[in-house]
Amino acid sequence: MDVLKRRGHDLIISVMQPGYLPWLGFFELMNCCEKFVIYDDVDYDKNSWRNRNRIRTADGFIWLSVPVLTKGRSGQKINEVEIFRDQIWQHKHYKSIVQNYSKSPHFKEHQPFIEEIYNRQWAKLIDLDMEIIHYLMKTLAIKTKIIYSSELNIKGRKTQRLVAICKELNASVYISTNGAESYIEPLLFERENIAFRFQDYQHPTYSQLYDGFISHLSVIDLIFNHGSDALGIIMSGSSGFKK
Repeated sequence: MDVLKRRGHDLIISVMQPGYLPWLGFFELMNCCEKFVIYDDVDYDKNSWRNRNRIRTADGFIWLSVPVLTKGRSGQKINEVEIFRDQIWQHKHYKSIVQNYSKSPHFKEHQPFIEEIYNRQWAKLIDLDMEIIHYLMKTLAIKTKIIYSSELNIKGRKTQRLVAICKELNASVYISTNGAESYIEPLLFERENIAFRFQDYQHPTYSQLYDGFISHLSVIDLIFNHGSDALGIIMSGSSGFKK
């Protein structure tokens, strides 16, 4: 494991696709960066974290999935994906969250936002995802600057485009998720004098409403159970970065 020694002039960024009710590691990575790029103009991948996540129940966990329109829309970008326009899914998600978290210590603090989210009509998935992400950032007191890749107007593919984004933002350090190990090319960053590291996140254990700990849930599970201590618990799993 490599712990990156930050200098005063280092500007650390990461580029990630948005998610629905993201997990703890999403916010750990965001909190380690000065600028966090939402990769919203790349191809949408079905059955991914873009439109679904997991919450805790007394019997384990369940998936909450937002129905989106994909038939005949191959190649659409994340910021183009439309939500199926009925409110059945919204009622189901709200009911599931209330049923499973209403007795958690900090649920009532956030219930007004949950109600508002699931009572509003949403046209695009990106708008729903980002409204939730911004609220969770505020709740966690994360101050990282959010930038949308679609606003940068940078062309290119795969690693070359990521390097170009780093150069546009004057980044000196790029942190990638472990999931990118199979296709990303770290050498392209190093050639541009941009230090490259992989996230090395060890999921922390914390008390949940039900017996037996389950990891890799939506961060709302942590927030509802631990309130203002949530960011400290998230960052307790931050063990530096690896090459």
